[in-house]
Parts: sequence; C-alpha cells; structure tokens
Amino acid sequence: MMGEQMTGVPLRRPTRAVRVANVVIGSDAPVVVQSMTNTDTADHIATAIQVAQLARAGSEIVRITVNSAEAAAAVPKVREQLLRMNMDVPLVGDFHFNGHKLLRDHPACAETLDKLRINPGNVGKGSKRDEQYAAIIDMACRYDKPVRIGVNWGSLDQSLLARVMDENARRVQPKDAIEVMREAMVTSALESAAQAVEWGMSADRIVLSCKVSGVQDLIAIYSELARRCDYPLHLGLTEAGMGSKGIVASTAAMSVLLQQGIGDTIRVSLTPEPNGDRTKEVIVAQEMLQTMGLRAFTPMVAACPGCGRTTSTFFQELASDIQSYVREQMPKWKISHDGVERMTLAVMGCVVNGPGESKHANIGISLPGTGETPVAPVFEDGQKTVTLKGDNIAREFRDIVDAYVARTYTRKVPADAGAQSHVK
Repeated sequence: MMGEQMTGVPLRRPTRAVRVANVVIGSDAPVVVQSMTNTDTADHIATAIQVAQLARAGSEIVRITVNSAEAAAAVPKVREQLLRMNMDVPLVGDFHFNGHKLLRDHPACAETLDKLRINPGNVGKGSKRDEQYAAIIDMACRYDKPVRIGVNWGSLDQSLLARVMDENARRVQPKDAIEVMREAMVTSALESAAQAVEWGMSADRIVLSCKVSGVQDLIAIYSELARRCDYPLHLGLTEAGMGSKGIVASTAAMSVLLQQGIGDTIRVSLTPEPNGDRTKEVIVAQEMLQTMGLRAFTPMVAACPGCGRTTSTFFQELASDIQSYVREQMPKWKISHDGVERMTLAVMGCVVNGPGESKHANIGISLPGTGETPVAPVFEDGQKTVTLKGDNIAREFRDIVDAYVARTYTRKVPADAGAQSHVK
C-alpha cells in the first residue's frame, strides 16, 4: 500500500504520463473518467450525438467501436460532426480481430483517432498473431497515437495461457487454476507491452488494462500488475452487470484499488436498461471518485435515509430536487465560478441529526419531522441564517443556493477580459 496523505486521500503510485490529445493519464494527473458508445459507429450522426452526451455528462475520453470497413470510414465523419457541435473530446478506437486491416485500409481513421485500444488476445493466432499485432503498433507509431493494451478475461490468448499452465505444472508447488489465470492475464499485458516497445512504440505512449468480471480477481490482478510495471493502468470491471449489481460490483472492486493508489483512468461498464441512459455509467464513475475524495465534479448532497420520524416524503422530494438542480446548474457554474464543484449540501428530515448535519455542510436545511414545528432552519457554513416555512420552501432553498454560489465562489474572468479592458 502506498500510504495516505493527512487528509485520508490515497497517494497515487508513480507511473509514466501518457497524453491522449489534451488529456493526461498517469503521473500526477487526476484519475480520468472514460466511457464507451453503444451505437453502430457506421451511423456517424447517432455516434456523434452519443459521444457528445457522454462528454457533457463528464466523460473525459470516449471510446467507439471500430469493427468494420463502414465503421472505420465513418470515424472521420464522427469527428467532423462533433466539431460542428462544438464538442472536442478525445476519441479512442476499439479494435479486435481485423484492426490491422482496418487501420491499413482506412488511414484517415488512424489519423483521426486519439488513441487505439488493442486486445492482444484477439489480434490473431499462431504465426499471424505477431505479424498482425506488429501492424497495429506500426500504424500507432506512424501516426503518433498512444495505445491501450487491453487484456480481457474472455479473450485471453490461448497459446500464452497454455504456456503459463505448462510452467505452473513444473513448479514444486503448483498454483491453483484461478491463480494461473490471473498470472496469465498479467503476463499477457506485460509481454504485449514489451513487444510494442521492441517494435518502436515509446513506453510513455502505453496504457495497460486487465479486464475481468470478478471483484476479487480484479483486485488481485491489478495489485500484481501495479507491482511489476510503471505503466498507467485503466481500471474497469468488465461485464459488471445491470443496475445496482453493476454499480456495487464496480465500486467494490475499483475503490479498493484506488485506495491503494492503483488506477489512472476508470470506466464503469454498466449494462443499460433497454433504451436506458448511457450517461449513467459516467455519473457513477464521477460519484465514486468524488466520494473517495479523489476528484470533485459537482456539489454533493447529503440526505438522511428517513425513519418513523419522517413520515412525510417532502424531504425526499426536496433532496431529489436539489440534487437534480445542482447537476443542471453545474455546466453554467463551472464556467463562471471556481471551486463550486466542492460545495456540499445537506437536506435533512427531522430534528435528531438535522441541525448538526446541516451545520457540517456549506448549506443545509433541516426539515420538520412528524409532529415537529412546521419550520425549516437553513444553515450556511455552520451558522443559522434563515428559517423557511410555507409552501415555497423548495424554491426559496434553491434561491439560497444560487445566492451562496454567487457570493462564495470566485467569479471567473474571460481570458481576453484584461486585454479588452486595457484597450478601453
């Protein structure tokens, strides 16, 4: 374990820094949030729209599937459409099986993408494997693109697995099957990175990942991978699942690693509900990092769970209203006010913990519980400032939040404002 700072925030393990367009992964850069589209990339309009949605939600890098000639040909069109939408976000191409052909036949695709994701278990078999993998690395070098070498539990190179199993069988004390699989994952990632470097790829252009679907497997594999290399690591529990299961599993696995300083970029791979919102995975990733104190994205709202003292649902409705409101306002606040993403709010439902919890937040409101006096004191930075009552508490509380933001957080000045005032 790397240890912790006095604040309790985990220290990051030292790694190389890999630049992906305007985003830095590794070194002392913040942990980066990624996501992936689920559109047919050949439909460049639909893909660009979803990329923009993910980016606006907070995805700092977005990966798109490049699985066919039509998809490869559409990649430059996706970029053009994004530029028309005034959206500049790094794009990663996800390649399997035929990546060497697609990059060779569609050089504009290689030129447009900001990073290539390669699965060493899916680039070929036997003698063709090295040849096809080398062709992808050659294209990455030619266009100066970083790569993520992404080993996956479900598509591990079988010849490498057989070799690791044979080596294990010759041990005096052989490891069990799970340990052998974990070792094969780590070995595949490290050997594939070493091959890429041997073929001309700079070591500071490589990110590694070893994606599995089991929590304990992910923790064990990444702990070993971090011990044996200084490449930046992309974390993600692959096939995490749907709804609360996927959220809990991803958080359980990644938070343990992040607390040890392991992980430079993350993705929460949620299975969306039919016609569900793809941006959910971005919000979960942000909330994971923010609740751990690693990053700040949007004001956090603390709210009590409710009990027999809070038979009214008003505090639940207000908590939901305020949480939605700050997320809606955040794009504007982020442009105009520095530090507002670190603001904390509390919406409490009765007198037991309400005033105390509200005092700990930047802004807190303690609503009346069952049988309590129908008034709601508001606290700002620990001091009671006003008592709300009546039918307009929600609107009045939002007004208080707006006034606090305007008063408390430094107003940003446009970069050219100084020059303009000087001219005047």
